[in-house]
Amino acid sequence: MKPITIADVAKHAGVSKSTVSQYLNQRYDYMGEKTKKRIEQTIEELGYRPNIIARSLKQKSTMTIGVIVANILHVFSTQVIRAIEDFCNESNFHIIVCNADDDPMKEKRYIEMLRAKQVDGIIAFPTGGNVELYKGLIKVNYPVVFMDRILPEVEIPTVLLDNEKASLLAVDQLLKNGYKKIGMIAPPLSPYVTPRLERISGYKKALQQHDIPFNPNYLISSEIFELEAKINHMLTMADPPEALVALNDRVLIEILKYTKEQQINIPGDLALVGIDEVSFASFYSPALTTVAQPAFQMGKKAAELLLNRIRDKDTDDFSKIYRFEPDLIKRESC
Repeated sequence: MKPITIADVAKHAGVSKSTVSQYLNQRYDYMGEKTKKRIEQTIEELGYRPNIIARSLKQKSTMTIGVIVANILHVFSTQVIRAIEDFCNESNFHIIVCNADDDPMKEKRYIEMLRAKQVDGIIAFPTGGNVELYKGLIKVNYPVVFMDRILPEVEIPTVLLDNEKASLLAVDQLLKNGYKKIGMIAPPLSPYVTPRLERISGYKKALQQHDIPFNPNYLISSEIFELEAKINHMLTMADPPEALVALNDRVLIEILKYTKEQQINIPGDLALVGIDEVSFASFYSPALTTVAQPAFQMGKKAAELLLNRIRDKDTDDFSKIYRFEPDLIKRESC
């Protein structure tokens, strides 16, 4: 069958092609309700489907953005994606989500794929391995916004947490509750994974502010699959910590698995605070004290920044960093 065109819709509805076009683009300012209803009924009756490719060529926009996350398993990542999708949906934009697995090669392939699909812009949790590629995007004025990680070599607006303050809140709460020997457990460190570096820095600064010497034996940084052995080594030392700060949600889960297997009572034997709120924190037994990121507000801000750049409404400094405040949620684990 011959595909239904906008001209067929206009003829059947008894209106001009431009009126149908205005309807499809939701420009109803000078359109009567009867005309809108007639076009709507005609589209349904004829089964008309707009040619997205033709429209994007005409408008020079695909009304689509790409989102490249470092690791989609993190609760923070999924919450940010949801916030971006919600904001974009309200603006009639679609999103394509890509999971880079913290692999620069995957990130590079996704950037190239998204550009080939002519998406209007990208929100990325950068791995740090594609600095020159991002510099090239900025050189051609391609809209990009970073989430969660800073690349000092690239002037791109970045949205992230005040990570040092997150650690400060966690340590302060433990000290307030009488714990002095406080450890921190972290995933592997990388010069480009900003939250990990800043949260460790905040942990050390918090101890220093309270005149507590930093004990290197109380800081673990390891791949997730190696954490159980590292946690066991730390907690079976002659002088183990009496409280732990989990640097992120995945680390928190590994600590909880270990304490359950070893029948370690929380907080009786070991106090615990996790940075990053998790869905089960309030009904885990005991309920978990966490430091939450305002993930939905952060995702919305990143989407707003990107769409403003796409629409040439962004007058802010491209190197500007947008910091969000963490929130301590007091429960029963410390």
